[in-house]
Amino acid sequence: MNSGAPGTLVVGRVKFFGRHRGEVNSSAFSPDGQMLLTASEDGCVYGWKTQSGHLLWKLGGHTGPVKFCRFSPDGRLFASTSCDRTIRLWDVVEAKCLQVLKGHQRSVETVSFSPDSKQLASGGWDKQVVLWEVQSGRILRHLGGHQDSVQSSDFEPSSDCLLGTRRAGVDWLVHAHGSCLQATGSWDATIRIWDLRTGTPAVFYQELEGHSGNISCLCYSASGLLASGSWDKTIHIWKPSTRSLLVQLKGHVTWVKSIAFSPDELQLASAGYSHMVKVWDCKTGKCIETLKGALDVAHDCAFTPDGKLLVSGAAD
Repeated sequence: MNSGAPGTLVVGRVKFFGRHRGEVNSSAFSPDGQMLLTASEDGCVYGWKTQSGHLLWKLGGHTGPVKFCRFSPDGRLFASTSCDRTIRLWDVVEAKCLQVLKGHQRSVETVSFSPDSKQLASGGWDKQVVLWEVQSGRILRHLGGHQDSVQSSDFEPSSDCLLGTRRAGVDWLVHAHGSCLQATGSWDATIRIWDLRTGTPAVFYQELEGHSGNISCLCYSASGLLASGSWDKTIHIWKPSTRSLLVQLKGHVTWVKSIAFSPDELQLASAGYSHMVKVWDCKTGKCIETLKGALDVAHDCAFTPDGKLLVSGAAD
């Protein structure tokens, strides 16, 4: 997929990355767009050259299906989560596991890095959100409150740098100024935004309600808009600062599995639990393209940082 003029879409050659031994649950591009990461039900994480499709490595280590993967914003690390209740942190250059983070009681379904790559947030079937310090691998805080499985998480891109510190036996998240916001989506049909501001413990900030089904995916845009996908077959685009719903996208015939903003925020891609990926105009809410290249149920979608390529991971 290539972008032509602003707001237009040109669909070109489709490339397949087909050496997985199980369903592709998640995919992520490196910050420079040169590498594609995929997480598979076969228990492995795969690294690919984006342009050539060459398989760089296949990494084992998890003892269960790999549910999610994501690069750190600085491009030095990536994280993977699994049904084995762990998060693994990997070195990109050497393709080796640096740390195994243990703290969840059930399958870990989502992970996200803070904008400075120093913190990590994870969520899963134990209904908990856990904040970790990347360098040490220690737990900074548990965020409780969701009433069901936490399936998605994302940090606001403009959030300030976070630093972990300890005072009077309590972990605090501190940064120089401004705010740090992290969003989580749950099967309790709510989105929670957590405020991790200077000098206070991580606290619940606000809740966004409006979906009538489980929240299955979340994604921040570069400017701080928040998109959410749900089992109610809709996608909502929010302005979190005012708690306002800007647009509702309708057209999926099954629940929405994954969403991704294009870098210019003009388009949003979504993968439903079906054989297609849809691309939407974010301003009008209209579907501008339905891509049917996936051979089986589409589980995931992601744009390259330059917005020129769109990848979808499928059950085949």
